[in-house]
Amino acid sequence: MSRETHHPDDEPAPQTGPDKRRRGFFGRLFSLRADKSRARVALVMVCFAGLFAVVAGRLVMLGVQPDVERSARGAASSEIGAVRPDILDRNGEILATDITMVSVYAEPRNVIDPDEATELLTAVFPDLDATRLRNELSTNRGFIWVKREITPRQQAEVHALGIPGVGFLPENKRVYPNGVAAAHVLGFADIDNVGIAGIEQWIDARGLVLKGEDIPPGETPELEPVRLSIDLRVQHAQRAELAAAMEKFSAIAAAGLVLDVRTGEIVSLVSLPDFDPNVPTDALQPDRINRINVGVYEMGSVMKAVTTAQALESGRFTINSVLDARGSLRFGRQTISDYRGENRPLTVPEVFIHSSNVGTARMALALGPQHQQDFLRELGLLGRLRTELAESAAPILPPRWGEINTATISFGHGIAVQPLAASMATAAMVNGGYLIPPTFLARSEDEAQALADQVISRETSEALRYVMRLNAEEGSARSAAIAGFFVGGKTGTAEKVVDGRYARDKRLNTFFAVAPADDPRYLFLTVLDEPKALPETHGFATSGWNAAPTTGKIIERVAPMLDIPPRFEPPVAPFPAMARAGAWGIQR
Repeated sequence: MSRETHHPDDEPAPQTGPDKRRRGFFGRLFSLRADKSRARVALVMVCFAGLFAVVAGRLVMLGVQPDVERSARGAASSEIGAVRPDILDRNGEILATDITMVSVYAEPRNVIDPDEATELLTAVFPDLDATRLRNELSTNRGFIWVKREITPRQQAEVHALGIPGVGFLPENKRVYPNGVAAAHVLGFADIDNVGIAGIEQWIDARGLVLKGEDIPPGETPELEPVRLSIDLRVQHAQRAELAAAMEKFSAIAAAGLVLDVRTGEIVSLVSLPDFDPNVPTDALQPDRINRINVGVYEMGSVMKAVTTAQALESGRFTINSVLDARGSLRFGRQTISDYRGENRPLTVPEVFIHSSNVGTARMALALGPQHQQDFLRELGLLGRLRTELAESAAPILPPRWGEINTATISFGHGIAVQPLAASMATAAMVNGGYLIPPTFLARSEDEAQALADQVISRETSEALRYVMRLNAEEGSARSAAIAGFFVGGKTGTAEKVVDGRYARDKRLNTFFAVAPADDPRYLFLTVLDEPKALPETHGFATSGWNAAPTTGKIIERVAPMLDIPPRFEPPVAPFPAMARAGAWGIQR
């Protein structure tokens, strides 16, 4: 049996001396370094964890608490990002629309050198107030406007400057591609795209503007356009003729209107001097008012149409009634006389075509002040007329309404009304007797009838058309009687009140025309403020010599646009009720 033996030489000999001491030292050193490395790694990991925690905390704070700077820019962006609907005329032509512009903003807290930034920015925009800009850039604010609505070249120049804390924001700008056309109807929007006047203000009031915060990111909303009753073609033509008349007769102002008597739609409205809504500061000049809506005037003899309708509707007078127009009417020291009197008894049609103040006053006096007030109130002439336009004016009424007031108001003195209100009343006189509120929006005849009030009978309305046609054939409206359109009309010349007294050399001339008189479609109004006499007018400056022929030119020019075909043969039996009554002049 063998036995393994363990020789002492098989075991490694224990190390002694320098080698053992050296290896023990390095072992301990390596062990120490390993411990320190692990500690450093742990320290780095802790640092990174802390850093990530800080970042995460900051992100949470940003998500929970809105940053002032972002809020300021966001508020500005939502305000300027408002989208307005297009405004179209009745034929779909664009009257107002939005385009995208760029504006420059700054974040003063991020601007490193306000002085340098001011110097660079004012070099691009010389019109900036350098002192104000430097002061604003030196604050700790989060957002300021530097320059609104810049050009692409200016944007490129500012971008090339590379100013820290300066950037660009897109915004919507309202533009009016037709310039002055229908300016008083449209109004304008300010630099923040907020409607300030006219239809633009109405759009805001109706909540038709889409604010920036309501627009989903990356989407371009399409809003339903607002379609007006205005016809851009008629608007251009009427403005051109009024501007020519204003220059020819050296008038200080002019205004005009085309009104659809069946629907109440305002097809055209012009007031000169006007303004370009693309430059809204021009609208602030005092002579740029909307004379049709905001002006209140003594309308002169055009009010005789209202008095004639009142008399006939009362039943106290017929179309064949005769009134004493001899001499004058006296009220104490006040005298009423005719401008060019016939000094004889006149029938109702003769009172109208000779524009007799005396005859008209006698009709009103026979009915009395209260009857006159009630009739004018029913026609909407004693209150403020409201339309889509916020701009309007209340009439100026006499503080005491006695007989002298009744007499003068009957022929258009002593009461001042809006031309638009007078147009509404006159339209009711000729359209069958229906008072229809005027509108600047497209409206159908059915919609108009639902709003209409019948204020006079159809027979009285026919009588008014009849005397207006007679006036165009034989009276002061002859210069407006354009062949083929069977026009009827009434002139009005009122002395203006200056320093509380009537000035004989300052007149406001008006003229109403209806076409066609047998089946009316449109009412035309022309107003000339302080027109002057010319050699061709033989020294006269009354309405028949200037406002009437101007209206005739407008009718001749716009009738084809309004689908009024010319008729060169007179209509057969245009006024049947008047024929049955044997009215004066009907055989003519």
